[in-house]
Amino acid sequence: MGKTTDFGFQKVAEDEKARKVAEVFDSVASRYDLMNDLMSAGLHRLWKRFAVEQSLVRPGQRVLDVAGGTGDLTRLFSERVGPTGSVVITDINGPMLRRGRDRLLDGGKVIPAVQCDAEKLPFPDEYFDCVCVAFGLRNMTHKDAAVAEMRRVLRAGGRLLVLEFSRVWQPLAPLYDTYSFQVLPRLGKMITNDAESYRYLAESIRMHPDQETLKTMMQDAGLERVEYFNLAAGVVALHRGVRF
Repeated sequence: MGKTTDFGFQKVAEDEKARKVAEVFDSVASRYDLMNDLMSAGLHRLWKRFAVEQSLVRPGQRVLDVAGGTGDLTRLFSERVGPTGSVVITDINGPMLRRGRDRLLDGGKVIPAVQCDAEKLPFPDEYFDCVCVAFGLRNMTHKDAAVAEMRRVLRAGGRLLVLEFSRVWQPLAPLYDTYSFQVLPRLGKMITNDAESYRYLAESIRMHPDQETLKTMMQDAGLERVEYFNLAAGVVALHRGVRF
């Protein structure tokens, strides 16, 4: 029997997970931004701005936005690096990447968009000053391999930022569970006609490494000075590590 991995609370074959995650995002791509605003009451925009601030990216630098989806972080990084810098957006999911590229073009930004697997990035070693992945790591089959790949393409002194749902402050857990497993699927059904994708979202968050475990994973990949910032009582955490 082949190796298995988590798909929410289910166990699936490793080679099946990417297809099932793709089906989720194919289904929700057209309403993804609206659902993000509704799910987080708009807070996801503040979390993303905080990540860009903590990246310490300067004008003229190179940035890679992994699993960049509909392009929110790419746009913010593009404004930060200016005309002398560069940003590349990647995503494994075609519909999500096309939506991100089109949104960026509509905003007057021509950004290279590359469809690829985060575990096999098609970029040279030590190329980027900053790599960021926001709300994408938990969907990857081999998270440790993806983190190692992101470190590989970082230059010495470069920073990896991981913005992801994490472990909420324990006293809030019962309320958060009710919201995640009762409200979110109903909202998904109402807005995207897809409750199951948002049930997967809630389950995938619970299966994702907590703050300390992800910190250790980044250290094991060779990143140093790894730290994290809890946002919204730990609903989301931003991890930052440096390659030396």
